[in-house]
Amino acid sequence: MKSRDKKSFDKKSLATSRLRHLAVLAICAAMVAGVSGCGLQNANGFIAPAGPGSIKKYDSLSGVKITVGAKDFTEQLILGNMLATVLQTAGADVTNRTNIAGSNGLRNAQLNGTVDISADYTGTGWISYLLHDNPVKGEREQWLATAKEDKAKNKLIWLKPAPLNNTYAFAMGPAATKKLKITKLSQIKDLPVDQRTFCVEDEFYSRNDGFGPMLKAYGLKLGDSVPDKQVTRLDTGVVYNSTAEGKCNFGEVFTTDGRIPALKLTSLEDDKDFFPLYNVTEIIGEKLLTAHPELEKIFEMINPKLTNEVMLGLNAQVDVGGKEPALVARTWLQDEGLLS
Repeated sequence: MKSRDKKSFDKKSLATSRLRHLAVLAICAAMVAGVSGCGLQNANGFIAPAGPGSIKKYDSLSGVKITVGAKDFTEQLILGNMLATVLQTAGADVTNRTNIAGSNGLRNAQLNGTVDISADYTGTGWISYLLHDNPVKGEREQWLATAKEDKAKNKLIWLKPAPLNNTYAFAMGPAATKKLKITKLSQIKDLPVDQRTFCVEDEFYSRNDGFGPMLKAYGLKLGDSVPDKQVTRLDTGVVYNSTAEGKCNFGEVFTTDGRIPALKLTSLEDDKDFFPLYNVTEIIGEKLLTAHPELEKIFEMINPKLTNEVMLGLNAQVDVGGKEPALVARTWLQDEGLLS
C-alpha cells in the first residue's frame, strides 16, 4: 500500500534517513575487521553494541547469518534496528538492511531470500501482499488469516503480533477539538456541513478503503454532505501541520505517528471499525524458523511491550526530537531490561 509506505515521513525526512544510512555505512567500512554491530551511530560517532539482558546470548545462533530488512520511514527504521540489535546480541551474524524503499521493495526482498526477517503489518500483508480487497475484522482473526495464507503460498511465518496497531485515523487540531467537542467519527454527520472540512493525502482520497468509502460508512457522501471544496488533498507530511493549524477540522493521520502528541492533535474513534488493522509482527522464513525456534522465543519477549503509546513516544524521539532511529531502538530495549 503506497500510502502506508509514506507514513511518518515526507521527502525531506526520507532524504535525511538515507543520509543517515550512508553515514552508517561509511563508519562501518572504517571499522576494524571483525567488529560486529555496525548500524548504531549518532552525531558523536559509533555506539557500542548492547549486552544481554532478559534476552540472552544463544550458542545455537553463533555464526548464523541473518539479514534484517525494514522500510524507509521512521517507525520501520526503529523496528528494524530493534530486530537487528536483539539478534546481534543473541549471537547471530546480522546484516542490517533497514531503509528499503517501500512495502513492495521489502516484500520482494523477503520473497527472493535477500531478507530473512522483517517487521511488517497484518493489514499490509492481507491487502497489499495477498491482494484481498476487504480486511478481516478482529486483530487475532486478521493475523491468523494472513499467517495461514502466507505460510501456504510463500512459506513465510507471521509471529504473534504486538498490540501496536498503526492504522489510519482522523484527528483534530487543538482549536477544532475545543470548538467541536466530538470524539467519534460517527459524530461528524451531526455537525453543520460547513464544519466538515478535511485534509487527506492524495492516495487515500482515491483508495477503495480510503476517503469516499470511509465517508459512506459513516453516513456521508463526498460531493454532497461533504462538498468537494471542503476537502484539501496534500502530501502526507503536510497534513499534520495543516490540521494542527486549523486549515481543516479533520486530518488523515496514522495512529502511531509521533507528530500526533507533538502537535497536540486528538484522534477520533473509528467507532464503526472501518479502517483495516495494522498490527506489527515479525515475518520469518519457515526454513530459518524451523532450524532456529529460539527466534520466536526472543521476539515473544519484545512484542507484548510494543503498544501504540510506546511507539508514539519512540517515533516522536526521531521525528520531533531528531534522534537516530538506531539509538532510540537500543535505548528502549535497554530501558525495558531486554538488553543491557
